Amino acid sequence: MPKIFKWKGYRFHFFSNEGDPLEPIHIHVQKGVCRAKFQIDPEICLVSNFGFNSHELNEFENKIREEADLIRRKWNEYFNN
Repeated sequence: MPKIFKWKGYRFHFFSNEGDPLEPIHIHVQKGVCRAKFQIDPEICLVSNFGFNSHELNEFENKIREEADLIRRKWNEYFNN
């Protein structure tokens, strides 16, 4: 489970096995038992949420927008090598 970054105690990562065929670029956010998944392309949007409140989800979306280039680069480095 490659970690992309940690922010405010939240782990932003993707899984090593992201489907066959490979799913589009996305990021998982996790803290404790709470988790969410955000699509990155073609636009950033929430795919699923288990336990986070709307304030947290808005913060995640903003942080993901800031880090979108990093997320894409790390995804491509990991899955396209």
